[in-house]
Amino acid sequence: MKTCLVVEDSRLARKELVTLIEKTGLFTEIKQAQDAEEAKTILESYDPDLLFLDIHLPGKNGFEFLESLDYSPEVIFTTAYDEYAIKSFDYNTIDYLLKPIKESRLLQALEKLKEAPKESIPSKGLDRQVFVRDGERCWFVKLSEIRLFESVGNYSKVFFKDEKPMILKSLSYLESVLDEDVFFRVNRQQIVNLNYVVKMDNWFNGKLKITLNSGEEVEVSRRQSQRIKSMFSL
Repeated sequence: MKTCLVVEDSRLARKELVTLIEKTGLFTEIKQAQDAEEAKTILESYDPDLLFLDIHLPGKNGFEFLESLDYSPEVIFTTAYDEYAIKSFDYNTIDYLLKPIKESRLLQALEKLKEAPKESIPSKGLDRQVFVRDGERCWFVKLSEIRLFESVGNYSKVFFKDEKPMILKSLSYLESVLDEDVFFRVNRQQIVNLNYVVKMDNWFNGKLKITLNSGEEVEVSRRQSQRIKSMFSL
Protein backbone atom coordinates (compact mmCIF):
# COMPACT_ATOMS: atom_id res chain seq x y z
CA MET A 1 0.00 0.00 0.00
CA LYS A 2 1.26 3.48 -0.87
CA THR A 3 0.65 7.18 -0.40
CA CYS A 4 0.34 9.84 -3.07
CA LEU A 5 -0.03 13.56 -3.68
CA VAL A 6 -2.25 14.93 -6.46
CA VAL A 7 -1.20 18.37 -7.75
CA GLU A 8 -3.88 19.81 -10.01
CA ASP A 9 -5.22 23.38 -10.24
CA SER A 10 -8.64 22.44 -11.60
CA ARG A 11 -10.91 21.48 -8.69
CA LEU A 12 -13.09 19.30 -10.94
CA ALA A 13 -10.16 17.50 -12.56
CA ARG A 14 -8.55 17.01 -9.16
CA LYS A 15 -11.74 15.53 -7.70
CA GLU A 16 -12.17 13.19 -10.67
CA LEU A 17 -8.58 11.94 -10.43
CA VAL A 18 -8.79 11.41 -6.66
CA THR A 19 -12.00 9.40 -7.16
CA LEU A 20 -10.27 7.19 -9.74
CA ILE A 21 -7.27 6.71 -7.46
CA GLU A 22 -9.49 5.78 -4.51
CA LYS A 23 -11.23 3.12 -6.63
CA THR A 24 -7.92 1.32 -7.21
CA GLY A 25 -7.58 0.56 -3.51
CA LEU A 26 -3.79 0.88 -3.81
CA PHE A 27 -3.27 3.95 -1.64
CA THR A 28 -3.64 4.35 2.11
CA GLU A 29 -3.61 8.14 1.90
CA ILE A 30 -4.17 10.70 -0.86
CA LYS A 31 -3.12 14.34 -0.35
CA GLN A 32 -4.19 17.16 -2.65
CA ALA A 33 -2.68 20.49 -3.75
CA GLN A 34 -3.93 23.09 -6.22
CA ASP A 35 -0.57 24.63 -7.13
CA ALA A 36 3.18 24.21 -6.74
CA GLU A 37 3.42 26.39 -3.64
CA GLU A 38 0.83 24.35 -1.75
CA ALA A 39 2.40 21.10 -2.97
CA LYS A 40 5.83 22.10 -1.72
CA THR A 41 4.41 23.00 1.70
CA ILE A 42 2.83 19.55 1.91
CA LEU A 43 6.07 17.83 0.86
CA GLU A 44 7.95 19.51 3.70
CA SER A 45 6.16 17.22 6.16
CA TYR A 46 4.81 14.46 3.95
CA ASP A 47 6.83 11.96 1.92
CA PRO A 48 4.51 10.36 -0.67
CA ASP A 49 5.49 7.38 -2.76
CA LEU A 50 3.95 8.92 -5.88
CA LEU A 51 3.22 12.35 -7.27
CA PHE A 52 0.42 12.92 -9.79
CA LEU A 53 1.59 16.19 -11.29
CA ASP A 54 -0.20 18.49 -13.72
CA ILE A 55 2.27 20.12 -16.10
CA HIS A 56 0.34 23.37 -16.48
CA LEU A 57 -0.05 24.97 -13.06
CA PRO A 58 -0.46 28.62 -11.99
CA GLY A 59 2.77 30.24 -10.86
CA LYS A 60 5.40 27.54 -11.27
CA ASN A 61 4.56 24.90 -13.83
CA GLY A 62 5.14 21.22 -13.15
CA PHE A 63 8.67 21.29 -14.56
CA GLU A 64 9.73 24.30 -12.48
CA PHE A 65 8.16 22.72 -9.41
CA LEU A 66 10.25 19.57 -9.79
CA GLU A 67 13.39 21.63 -10.30
CA SER A 68 12.73 23.41 -7.01
CA LEU A 69 12.73 20.14 -5.04
CA ASP A 70 15.82 18.65 -3.45
CA TYR A 71 14.45 15.17 -4.05
CA SER A 72 11.52 13.94 -6.09
CA PRO A 73 9.09 11.08 -5.48
CA GLU A 74 8.10 8.87 -8.39
CA VAL A 75 6.06 10.99 -10.81
CA ILE A 76 3.12 10.42 -13.12
CA PHE A 77 2.42 13.50 -15.22
CA THR A 78 -1.13 14.54 -16.01
CA THR A 79 -1.70 16.83 -18.96
CA ALA A 80 -4.14 17.82 -21.66
CA TYR A 81 -1.24 18.48 -24.06
CA ASP A 82 -0.19 15.12 -25.52
CA GLU A 83 2.41 16.45 -27.96
CA TYR A 84 4.25 18.36 -25.25
CA ALA A 85 4.21 15.44 -22.82
CA ILE A 86 5.44 12.95 -25.39
CA LYS A 87 8.19 15.26 -26.60
CA SER A 88 9.64 16.01 -23.17
CA PHE A 89 8.71 13.07 -20.98
CA ASP A 90 8.62 9.91 -23.02
CA TYR A 91 11.17 8.48 -20.61
CA ASN A 92 12.57 8.79 -17.09
CA THR A 93 9.18 8.98 -15.40
CA ILE A 94 6.59 6.39 -14.41
CA ASP A 95 4.11 7.55 -17.05
CA TYR A 96 2.01 10.46 -18.28
CA LEU A 97 -1.76 10.51 -18.40
CA LEU A 98 -3.79 12.52 -20.88
CA LYS A 99 -6.90 14.31 -19.65
CA PRO A 100 -9.64 13.32 -19.38
CA ILE A 101 -8.03 10.38 -17.58
CA LYS A 102 -9.60 6.98 -18.07
CA GLU A 103 -9.66 4.39 -15.32
CA SER A 104 -8.05 1.73 -17.55
CA ARG A 105 -5.19 4.09 -18.43
CA LEU A 106 -4.63 4.96 -14.77
CA LEU A 107 -4.43 1.28 -13.84
CA GLN A 108 -1.94 0.70 -16.65
CA ALA A 109 0.30 3.45 -15.29
CA LEU A 110 0.05 2.18 -11.72
CA GLU A 111 1.11 -1.30 -12.78
CA LYS A 112 4.56 0.15 -13.41
CA LEU A 113 4.69 1.49 -9.87
CA LYS A 114 3.53 -1.81 -8.37
CA GLU A 115 6.40 -3.60 -10.07
CA ALA A 116 8.94 -1.56 -8.09
CA PRO A 117 7.69 -0.99 -4.51
CA LYS A 118 9.42 1.78 -2.65
CA GLU A 119 11.41 0.96 0.47
CA SER A 120 11.74 3.24 3.43
CA ILE A 121 15.03 5.09 3.01
CA PRO A 122 16.74 7.98 4.81
CA SER A 123 16.34 11.50 3.47
CA LYS A 124 19.83 11.44 1.98
CA GLY A 125 19.61 7.86 0.70
CA LEU A 126 21.22 6.99 -2.62
CA ASP A 127 17.92 5.62 -3.91
CA ARG A 128 16.46 9.11 -3.81
CA GLN A 129 16.07 10.67 -7.23
CA VAL A 130 16.53 14.21 -8.44
CA PHE A 131 14.87 15.91 -11.38
CA VAL A 132 17.28 17.28 -13.98
CA ARG A 133 16.28 19.34 -17.01
CA ASP A 134 18.57 20.66 -19.75
CA GLY A 135 16.55 22.51 -22.37
CA GLU A 136 13.82 20.12 -23.46
CA ARG A 137 15.65 17.01 -22.23
CA CYS A 138 14.66 15.73 -18.79
CA TRP A 139 15.78 13.00 -16.43
CA PHE A 140 14.87 11.52 -13.08
CA VAL A 141 18.27 10.46 -11.76
CA LYS A 142 19.01 8.42 -8.66
CA LEU A 143 21.81 9.88 -6.56
CA SER A 144 23.60 6.55 -6.78
CA GLU A 145 23.92 7.07 -10.56
CA ILE A 146 25.68 10.43 -10.23
CA ARG A 147 29.46 10.13 -10.15
CA LEU A 148 30.46 13.80 -10.16
CA PHE A 149 29.15 17.34 -9.61
CA GLU A 150 31.14 20.23 -11.06
CA SER A 151 30.63 23.92 -10.32
CA VAL A 152 29.88 26.29 -13.19
CA GLY A 153 29.10 29.67 -11.60
CA ASN A 154 25.73 29.45 -9.84
CA TYR A 155 25.04 26.19 -11.66
CA SER A 156 26.41 22.69 -11.23
CA LYS A 157 27.10 20.18 -13.96
CA VAL A 158 25.78 16.69 -13.17
CA PHE A 159 27.76 13.72 -14.50
CA PHE A 160 25.83 10.45 -14.95
CA LYS A 161 26.14 7.82 -17.66
CA ASP A 162 27.09 9.80 -20.80
CA GLU A 163 25.12 12.89 -19.76
CA LYS A 164 26.37 16.19 -18.30
CA PRO A 165 23.36 18.50 -17.89
CA MET A 166 23.33 21.62 -15.68
CA ILE A 167 21.17 22.31 -12.64
CA LEU A 168 20.54 25.62 -10.88
CA LYS A 169 22.15 24.54 -7.61
CA SER A 170 25.47 25.74 -6.23
CA LEU A 171 28.14 23.25 -5.24
CA SER A 172 28.04 24.57 -1.67
CA TYR A 173 24.33 23.90 -1.49
CA LEU A 174 24.76 20.38 -2.86
CA GLU A 175 27.49 19.70 -0.34
CA SER A 176 25.11 20.69 2.48
CA VAL A 177 22.35 18.25 1.46
CA LEU A 178 24.29 15.26 0.13
CA ASP A 179 25.54 12.35 2.23
CA GLU A 180 29.08 13.37 3.14
CA ASP A 181 30.13 9.73 3.54
CA VAL A 182 29.46 9.20 -0.18
CA PHE A 183 29.73 12.60 -1.88
CA PHE A 184 33.10 14.13 -1.08
CA ARG A 185 34.09 17.73 -1.89
CA VAL A 186 37.51 17.12 -3.45
CA ASN A 187 38.22 20.76 -4.33
CA ARG A 188 36.45 24.08 -4.83
CA GLN A 189 34.96 23.02 -8.13
CA GLN A 190 33.99 19.35 -7.74
CA ILE A 191 32.16 16.81 -5.57
CA VAL A 192 32.90 13.14 -6.25
CA ASN A 193 30.80 10.06 -5.51
CA LEU A 194 33.36 7.90 -3.73
CA ASN A 195 31.63 4.73 -4.93
CA TYR A 196 32.93 5.51 -8.44
CA VAL A 197 36.58 5.90 -7.40
CA VAL A 198 38.78 3.11 -8.77
CA LYS A 199 42.22 4.60 -8.19
CA MET A 200 44.03 7.16 -6.02
CA ASP A 201 47.55 8.35 -6.89
CA ASN A 202 49.92 10.64 -5.04
CA TRP A 203 50.22 13.89 -6.99
CA PHE A 204 52.16 17.11 -6.70
CA ASN A 205 52.64 19.01 -3.41
CA GLY A 206 50.99 16.39 -1.23
CA LYS A 207 47.86 16.22 -3.36
CA LEU A 208 46.02 13.17 -4.66
CA LYS A 209 44.70 12.43 -8.11
CA ILE A 210 41.49 10.38 -8.23
CA THR A 211 40.45 8.25 -11.20
CA LEU A 212 36.78 7.36 -11.62
CA ASN A 213 35.53 4.18 -13.27
CA SER A 214 34.45 6.38 -16.20
CA GLY A 215 38.11 7.21 -16.79
CA GLU A 216 37.78 10.82 -15.62
CA GLU A 217 40.61 12.13 -13.46
CA VAL A 218 40.06 14.63 -10.66
CA GLU A 219 42.72 16.49 -8.70
CA VAL A 220 42.11 16.70 -4.94
CA SER A 221 43.13 19.84 -3.06
CA ARG A 222 45.94 19.50 -0.52
CA ARG A 223 43.59 19.91 2.44
CA GLN A 224 41.04 17.43 1.13
CA SER A 225 43.80 15.01 0.18
CA GLN A 226 44.75 14.81 3.85
CA ARG A 227 41.12 14.08 4.76
CA ILE A 228 40.86 11.31 2.17
CA LYS A 229 44.13 9.75 3.31
CA SER A 230 42.78 9.72 6.85
CA MET A 231 39.43 8.26 5.74
CA PHE A 232 41.05 5.46 3.79
CA SER A 233 44.11 5.01 6.06
CA LEU A 234 46.50 5.85 3.23
